[in-house]
Amino acid sequence: MRAIRRSGEFELEIKRSRFLCALSRAESEEQAREFIAQRRKLHHDARHHCSAYVLGADGRTQRSSDDGEPGGTAGVPMLEVLRHNEITHVVAVVSRYFGGTLLGAGGLVRAYGGAVSAALEHVALAELRPMRLMSTAVDYLVAGKLENDLRSQGFLVSDVDYSEHVRFVVQVPEPELDAFDVWLAEATGGAAEAVRGELVHAEVPL
Repeated sequence: MRAIRRSGEFELEIKRSRFLCALSRAESEEQAREFIAQRRKLHHDARHHCSAYVLGADGRTQRSSDDGEPGGTAGVPMLEVLRHNEITHVVAVVSRYFGGTLLGAGGLVRAYGGAVSAALEHVALAELRPMRLMSTAVDYLVAGKLENDLRSQGFLVSDVDYSEHVRFVVQVPEPELDAFDVWLAEATGGAAEAVRGELVHAEVPL
């Protein structure tokens, strides 16, 4: 799955109708609904505020709304664009200012889907990669070298805790867990072992 790295807007004009698409990050349905309400308030004079959102690391939560447009001509095509691009943690709202010319069902599908597609091209994307949190603790004497080695090898150190020992939490790609165990043992002369923790999803810029 992928995610947008920042919010963005794009306006499409078709036969004098304006389709203003806004994209935003959303981690919950509450956040998605709040963003839809904000757009509705900001563009209160628009005729329609059609929306779609995809949530969850697996993109399982999906909703869409035609907001008064003919059934299936707005929200669903918007949702299909997000699904086709494998985007999650996102909400899309297209506010339409009617230009006086009816576009027909096919025209509406292309307009709403096209507005979302165009908006996606104008925001930076990141890939969501499954990473396992690996925790290891070492003495202060070797902590500095280990931290340098971790970072020089490209490992993502997400937390360092200085207490009785120095505890590192490192994000490691799922397929590389065994290789990380071997690397850690070699880097510390067998003095450190990693404990596998929860699964998270790191964002890697595309």
